[in-house]
Amino acid sequence: MRVHAFHRLYQDRLEKSTKPFNARGCKVQRCQYCQVSEMHCICEYQPKIDTNIAVMLLVSENEVFKPSNTGRLILDTVQEGYVYQWSRTEPSKEMLELINHEHYQPIVVFPDEYVDDSTRLITGKARDYCGHKTPLLIFLDGSWREARRIFRKSPYLDSLPVLSIKPDSISQYMMRRSDNEQHLATAEVASLVFAELDDQQAANTLTHWFAVFKESYLLSKSRGKVDEQRPSLNQYIAMQKERLL
Repeated sequence: MRVHAFHRLYQDRLEKSTKPFNARGCKVQRCQYCQVSEMHCICEYQPKIDTNIAVMLLVSENEVFKPSNTGRLILDTVQEGYVYQWSRTEPSKEMLELINHEHYQPIVVFPDEYVDDSTRLITGKARDYCGHKTPLLIFLDGSWREARRIFRKSPYLDSLPVLSIKPDSISQYMMRRSDNEQHLATAEVASLVFAELDDQQAANTLTHWFAVFKESYLLSKSRGKVDEQRPSLNQYIAMQKERLL
């Protein structure tokens, strides 16, 4: 299993925490990496693919501790991933340097309804917009209220282009619901964005990895309401063997 930036931030926050964060299902003995119950751990199946996309997650205060978080699944999938704890007044110097690095084309992924300046919106092919640079996709990871706050209160994002995704279907995420059914889980959004950037392997892999996580997560809380045969995991393993992922 590859330990990535989300895992490292989790451990760092855990070491500095002065009191436990009691999320729903806190009594479950969870794997510290995949955050599903230890008996249903999926770490050994973590994706192993090459991508030409970089990802940055800006996470809200307690998002890194929430076992239902799906941002970590993106970094499971993409080899080059960065995660930073969002701060309104003290943004990470390393994060700012990354955003301004000439190697990358930073792109904020966010709904266009919250973008006041329409000239920031990418309207053509996102891959063409990046030119020879590596896309650096910036996801604001938290509740929708928190994500909107990050978007509004981060001056270093104000001049960056924005990619907005219009989902064709309602979110399949059952663990955390938004009042707006068009608001997808972070991993669902990322799958659509990867497809938009012509990386279909990454899009397909993350879609199936998300299904594996959702199925495994629910096994620890549904008391028999989920298929113990784990069809999503079995399909994922079969597709890996056939090199379809």
